[in-house]
Amino acid sequence: PVDLVTARTFADPPLNTIVLAKKGPVFLLEGGVTLPVPAELTGIADAIYTIGFQPHHLSLERPNAAAVPVRAKVTITEITGSESFIHLDFADARWVMLTHGIRDFEPDAMVEVFIDPRHIMVFDGNGRAVAAAPKLAA
Repeated sequence: PVDLVTARTFADPPLNTIVLAKKGPVFLLEGGVTLPVPAELTGIADAIYTIGFQPHHLSLERPNAAAVPVRAKVTITEITGSESFIHLDFADARWVMLTHGIRDFEPDAMVEVFIDPRHIMVFDGNGRAVAAAPKLAA
C-alpha cells in the first residue's frame, strides 16, 4: 500500500500498528525492545515512524532467527474453529494475532509474541509508505 490509510482500509482483520523511533540500524519499541530495520530501509532518516504488520505475521513461536520477542497482555481470545484470534495490548497499541489451533488465554495473561521484521510495512510521519513489505511466494 502507498499509505497507512490504504493499508488499514484493506486489512481484515485490522492491521497491527505501533509508532516508534528509528535510531541507526534499529527501531526502538517500548521496554527497550529493538526491531532491526529491514536492510532495504537502513538508509532512511532517524525519525518517528509507524510500522504495520498483519495479524498472521505475529506469532507465539519464533518463525526465524530474526523475529523479535515482545511481552504483550491478552485482552480476549476468540476461537473460530481451527484458528484463534488473540487480542493483545502492547505499550499503547492494540494488536490482533491470528494463529492456527485452539488457543485459549485468560484475560490479562502476559504472553511472548514474535514480530517478524521481514513482514513489516513502514510509514513516515505523514502516513506515506517508506517501502512495502517484501513479497514472498506462497
